[in-house]
Amino acid sequence: MLQAAREKRLQLFTSTPLLLELTDILGRAKFARKLAAAQLSVDQLVERYTLLTTVIHPAVIAPTILDDPDDDQVLACALAAKAEIIVSGDRHLLDLKEYQGVRIVTVAEAVRAISR
Repeated sequence: MLQAAREKRLQLFTSTPLLLELTDILGRAKFARKLAAAQLSVDQLVERYTLLTTVIHPAVIAPTILDDPDDDQVLACALAAKAEIIVSGDRHLLDLKEYQGVRIVTVAEAVRAISR
């Protein structure tokens, strides 16, 4: 997906709340070894990711994913971006299958679609 974004074959969108969540997740101990091997800090990795994205102000939406309210930020970003798809590995999002006309697919499904 990131290579496709670098090649401008697709456009990635994010928002400040999603970037903050990404920073928090990458700061977890389970990622420390991989970041050290790549000789990158969390901030450097997030900065590089941000360069591949368009940062937008998320839409205001009604609470949708009650089991994990943070996932609503993904939906809000997709709506504001007028996205065609959300690519995720998150079960709460994938269980929706679509949200207000935005399909929600796995990385494998998205890669297959890009490869066509």
